[in-house]
Amino acid sequence: MSEQLPDVQASEPDVTVGLNRVGVTGVTKLVELARPDKRPIVLTAEFEVLVDLPSWRKGADMSRNMEVVDEILEDAVAEPTYSVEDLCGEVAERLLEKHDYTSKAEVQMEAEYMIKDETPASERPTQATADIIASATATDEGTREEIGARVTGMTVCPCSQGMMSQTAREKLQDLGVGEEEVSEFLREVPQAGHSQRGHATLTVESDGAPEANLMDVIEVARDSMSARIYNLAKRPDEDHMTFEAHANAKFVEDCVRDMAEGVVAEFPDLPDDAVVTMKQSNDESIHQHNAHAERVAEVGTLRDELADD
Repeated sequence: MSEQLPDVQASEPDVTVGLNRVGVTGVTKLVELARPDKRPIVLTAEFEVLVDLPSWRKGADMSRNMEVVDEILEDAVAEPTYSVEDLCGEVAERLLEKHDYTSKAEVQMEAEYMIKDETPASERPTQATADIIASATATDEGTREEIGARVTGMTVCPCSQGMMSQTAREKLQDLGVGEEEVSEFLREVPQAGHSQRGHATLTVESDGAPEANLMDVIEVARDSMSARIYNLAKRPDEDHMTFEAHANAKFVEDCVRDMAEGVVAEFPDLPDDAVVTMKQSNDESIHQHNAHAERVAEVGTLRDELADD
């Protein structure tokens, strides 16, 4: 008769210091996201599953974390899952139940999401991609869930565009073009400015599931930049995107502020204490460094700031 193996993880560590986050990362699973009257969307999702660890315990039950993820994802296949944030919330709550030594469980998920799209000028079908971001944190006081996305677009620098506009004005004046015609031309034809590929990240977190539809979150993030970009682009589409971007030049800071305005306008049902994270990172085309701006704020604070405008 074999003896039961010792539970080394439950023993006391040599150094009695508690840890905030212990678990597994890089866990890849297929997740079916159900849609009413449509085929489900199958996501290849990567999970992080983490719990806090008290000072008196040597290690967390890593195999138990994996067991919980497998169990809930198998359940998700059997029954429709309509929101990835609820999926994360259910996994976090089960982790909390199964680990009697922990006071907090966190689950984070990212997955690439394909969006059916249409080119802006030639109106041809194409696809776009967004990275879905979902997470949940469960404690004895309840569960907070987060949903969001990271998308790519195009921005144009207003500063360089302003310099090019001044150069164009001087050249036209040297050619004898009248001031009225020069001003009208510059109003109608946006001048060159150095462009960047921009990366907008927008997430919404609240008690329970946020009152924010994933596709609406993606739309707000995409619209925060100077112009959308497309996987397919015929010449009329390239002309459209270039003109639109230069007619709507934005600093990296402008993109974050436009995200804030979009959240307040698009999600009136969000409670004031919902937390919004807005980030914009631009891959600079004429510098070796990149530009970044972000804001984390409660929705109520953003509403108050925008009401003062």
